[in-house]
Amino acid sequence: MDIRQLRYFLTIAQEGQITRAAKQLNMEQPPLSRQLKLMEEELGVLLFERSGKQLQLTHAGELLQNRAASLLNQFNETLTEVKEIHAGIRGMLSIGAVVSCISLLPQRIHIFRQQYPEVTFKIREGDHSLLADQLDKRNIELAVTRLPFESSFGPERYAVQPLPSDPFVAVLPSSWESVSSHTEISMRELAEYPFLSLKTDQTIGMHERVIQEFKRGELEPRVICECSSVAIIVALVAEGIGATILPESVMSSFTIPNIRTLSITSADFQSDVGIVWLRDHVLSNRAMHFLATFIE
Repeated sequence: MDIRQLRYFLTIAQEGQITRAAKQLNMEQPPLSRQLKLMEEELGVLLFERSGKQLQLTHAGELLQNRAASLLNQFNETLTEVKEIHAGIRGMLSIGAVVSCISLLPQRIHIFRQQYPEVTFKIREGDHSLLADQLDKRNIELAVTRLPFESSFGPERYAVQPLPSDPFVAVLPSSWESVSSHTEISMRELAEYPFLSLKTDQTIGMHERVIQEFKRGELEPRVICECSSVAIIVALVAEGIGATILPESVMSSFTIPNIRTLSITSADFQSDVGIVWLRDHVLSNRAMHFLATFIE
């Protein structure tokens, strides 16, 4: 017995006649009668009592009617869910992000969920090395990250969708009287303060970009700490230990008091941002829909 036969059976039970059921199903009466006979032979029971053209469900038929209706509802719901998942309007979307790009996600997720409220998210945070590993293992589909994406697998492995560049800003303790009333600062002034640098063993691109900007002005920063955590660096700044340079969007993720964010004069350098995924991996519709929120 298959789904098609269950539909035939339920239509016959609803109409009470083979003739009306056949019309409802848009088929001839003899083939429908044969299908009912095959069902009863397979089950070894009568499903209907015959009284002329009228059909009355037997006790076995009533049981099958109740169960068949439930099975067909589940089947139809499953088909709908499968189609919705394929269309990208259900299911789970796993994405990754470096800490300095986390601030780019909330607004995009909010926009996405207004259109696709049934899609759930799994978000993984890590440096380039970890995100590359998660992409390779198919644990995430997309990674929002600073560019270039530093991976041992090589750049040719990834497709990249660039996003608008993010200007660097200076982050200093508000307790420092020398900057308490300033709205901007020069690289030369920054070089006079103890400096905190964002750097990990695997990802050094941002660190080198900042150091390069100092050297472009023939300056040497007084680096007193290299740290892999944005949150720790911001906390150290708030404590008055040193100054740092971070992408502007990063600071929207923190509400820590006792820090000042200043624009940098005498320098015009940006942090490149993008979304990466495996070049040989066909993105799910969910991922494509989410990617579109950054492009539109």
